[in-house]
This record gives sequence, C-alpha cells and structure tokens, in this order.
Amino acid sequence: MMNITSGPPDPHPHAVRAEALTVVRGPRTVLRGLGFTVPRGRITGLLGPSGCGKSTLMRAITGTQAKVGGTLEILGLPAGHATLRSRIGYVTQAPSVYDDLTVRQNLEYFAAVLDPGRAAAERRRDHVGRAIADVDLTAHADALAGNLSGGQRSRVSLAVALLGAPELLVLDEPTVGLDPVLRRDLWNLFHHIADTRGATLLVSSHVMDEAERCHRLLLMREGEILADDTPEALRSRTGADTVEAAFLHLVDEAVAAGRAKETAR
Repeated sequence: MMNITSGPPDPHPHAVRAEALTVVRGPRTVLRGLGFTVPRGRITGLLGPSGCGKSTLMRAITGTQAKVGGTLEILGLPAGHATLRSRIGYVTQAPSVYDDLTVRQNLEYFAAVLDPGRAAAERRRDHVGRAIADVDLTAHADALAGNLSGGQRSRVSLAVALLGAPELLVLDEPTVGLDPVLRRDLWNLFHHIADTRGATLLVSSHVMDEAERCHRLLLMREGEILADDTPEALRSRTGADTVEAAFLHLVDEAVAAGRAKETAR
C-alpha cells in the first residue's frame, strides 16, 4: 500500500517527492525503492534507455499506476489525490486525440470535461484559444486531427495537457520521432512555460542530447536512479564532456559495483 500522509500540504518547494518508491508488475519489480525530488518551476529531465521504468514512474506520479509502494507526494498531496486532477497535465507517448474532430473541437471537448457547466463556457474558450496558440497550431485549428502530421498530432496532445494552466506537466517522450526543428521548437515552448508561468515540467526521453536542455536530471537504469543532479554537476562529477558520457560512466560504475558485490558473497 502507498503511504498516505495527512495534514496541510508540504511547504517544501518540491513538485514531486518520493521515498522508497516501488512498483511491482507480476513477478517483476519495475521500480526499485526510488528516492528523489522534482523542484517546482523547473524542467527536470527523466532520461534512460527504453524499458528502464520511465513510463511506469510517470504513471505513478499521475496516479494511474497500480501496485505502487512507498511514499509519493505530488504538489504536497498523495499521488492520485482527487484534487490533483486539474493541477496536473499528462501527455502519453501515443497522441490522445480524436481523429474525426478538429483541433479546436478536441480541445473544446477536453476543456468541457475539465471545467463543465454553462457558466464556464467563456473561460473554456479562453483556455482553448491560448492552448492552440501555445503549440503554434492556430493555422490548423479547424483541421481534422486525423489529417495532421505526426508532429502536429503530438502538439494537439500537448495543447490538451496545457488546458487550465496546470502546475505540473508530465510529458512522456514528447519529442520522439520528431524532426530536429520541431524538437527545438517544443523545447523552446517548454522553457517558455516554465519561465513565464512557473510551471514544473517532468520530461522523459531516451535521447541524451536533450538532457542539456533541462535544469535538472534524473538518470535511470533498470528501475533505479543512477543520478539526481544538474547537467553541469553530473559532467563535473564524472569528468565527462557530455551528459551522455556521464551517464555511461555511471552505468559502468554501477555494473562494477554489482560485480564486486556478487564476488564478495
């Protein structure tokens, strides 16, 4: 069972705080006693190879993952708390849009789900218009989602997540499969959201060069966190020129430590 804390929200400046966080799926332990924090108002990159547990961790943070153990607080509340639904935006790897609706209709639908009622209609229109402009899809607002390119569909999903100005954005590999120009534009948007709105972004990727665009990094391997630090500190600590080289150095260290432990038994 996940530990449930009571009392007022934690005033500590962390959007996410985890202690001994574990996820078990069948016979496999996917996340192994993780402990980390995600600072508010910053972009934290969650990086590691495919299959290391990034998506599972993101589902746990958004409250959609079963069999979560340990302590996991989001914005000072237990993960999955009902009041967090409107405070978190979540973008999965697969675009979450309806192909037979236009971009605007998709956003209007999800806006109505998040903020129902006639009295909220004007507020919803404002949120929809701003979200479409944020992801630079104004010229395609009345195009069917099914007729958009893969990159444009990904941006529609991001626009949905931006509805209501969430405090925490959880983005699961949002730039996968995009060309370098679109990747650059999305990262510029991520920094704009963090810098101008004070939102917290947790962005997963297996592309190590994207690590340099983050304020802080969580480096994962095989369900464990190898490092929780800034890109500059990781490079300095390992004597590496790039975050990718630093990651490989940490992997080699972990492998060597594991072998030494086995030998000592």
